[in-house]
Amino acid sequence: MLNCHFCTRTLSIFNAALVALMLLMSCNANAAVTVTATRVWPAQEYTRITIEAKEAFVYKMLMLKNPDRIVIDIENVTLNPILQALPSQISATDPYIQKVRIGHFKPNVLRMVVDVKTDVKPNAFLLTPAGEYQHRLVLDVYPQKDPLNALIKELDFTQTNADAKLDANNTQEKTPSTFDTPTVATRQIEKATDIAVEITPEKPLESAGKLDDAKSPDVPENTAFTRKYVRQVIVAIDAGHGGEDSGARGATGSQEKVITLAIAKKLKVKIDQEYNMRAVLTRDGDYYVPLHTRVVKARKLMADLFVSIHADAFTNPAARGSSVFALSERGATSASARYLAKKENDADLIGGVSLNFKDPVLNRTLLDLSQSVTINDSLVLGKSVLGYIGEINKLHKSHVEQAGFAVLKSPDIPSILVETAFISNPEEEQKLNDNDYQDKLVLSILSGIKKYLSANPALRKSQ
Repeated sequence: MLNCHFCTRTLSIFNAALVALMLLMSCNANAAVTVTATRVWPAQEYTRITIEAKEAFVYKMLMLKNPDRIVIDIENVTLNPILQALPSQISATDPYIQKVRIGHFKPNVLRMVVDVKTDVKPNAFLLTPAGEYQHRLVLDVYPQKDPLNALIKELDFTQTNADAKLDANNTQEKTPSTFDTPTVATRQIEKATDIAVEITPEKPLESAGKLDDAKSPDVPENTAFTRKYVRQVIVAIDAGHGGEDSGARGATGSQEKVITLAIAKKLKVKIDQEYNMRAVLTRDGDYYVPLHTRVVKARKLMADLFVSIHADAFTNPAARGSSVFALSERGATSASARYLAKKENDADLIGGVSLNFKDPVLNRTLLDLSQSVTINDSLVLGKSVLGYIGEINKLHKSHVEQAGFAVLKSPDIPSILVETAFISNPEEEQKLNDNDYQDKLVLSILSGIKKYLSANPALRKSQ
């Protein structure tokens, strides 16, 4: 009897504990999620809405027609003032979102309705805590028609106009073998091509003043020989970070993403002033572009060179100097290069990338690359750029370093990453915010590019 009584008592205790555990789990499952922040990042490429909380979100998304709208139902979310203020963050100039409405759909379900202006492809996903962010529910609203196609047409139009301008003064008979120049669209479907491009190297930056002081060379005389060299060189300029990912921060609050975009835009202006060069930006505003997308975008535009702009940072504020990096297939050339590559590659965790959203071009692009030729070209380009930067700022390392930067993994585009200076160094942070220094920096990068092209005119393309 004692044994039976003991068993019964033990079973009762166990059952009580089990019930308590189930109640606790039920309470946790139904615990209200309190939103701590909302952000909206509108851009021509896509618009992002981010909702952040300490707890993880449970949601489902659907598209409704007539009128077109995106619906996201979120479970157990408190409708607090932060969420209620989200609709006011939608700009009238947003290219894709008309307005946002938020309210309770069911007692425990909050519904967010996003009215759209045009045909869109929505993509919702969750992000776990990373950096300074907690749990995030992200909605990316992409257009059905890729805005990149318009840029490709614009590049083709610019090339056609350049051809027509030269042909107007041409006194010799046009022959297809000498005069025909492929457009961007044509080059996308061609096999390997070698096209010589005439580039005059920039003079040393002994008097590198403001951006407007350096003039572009005149278009060369339009002869049958010269005409075959006028195909525009396309340079992809990648402003690091953006949107959710502010990058490194200076002591006075400077954000890397702001500085890199300012420098990238200035570099584009200077490159576009060259008669035989054209620049394209991987991002032209304050929004995040995933690292692989930057590579894909450059390849779609058939870029000949890729230059990623960054501002370095370290825990020791005394660290200073500019650096240039290229890709490595065999590991980093130094511990600092390895550290920097990991920090830059972690940008996707901060900026926010859906692992379920696949780009069909990606499978064809980021292969297990046998790209030693491209890496060698990148090292030559990097050495040329580093030499000119060394004339305006102290160098952190006097040689081009290498590491596994994801953004440099193009199989057929010489690619470099320029750490313009240490934003964590107070003196260099001040320089990075100075227009005159930015102008000199831009001229030095352009000079390095032109020197590289003058010695390496055959630009390889492989599909």
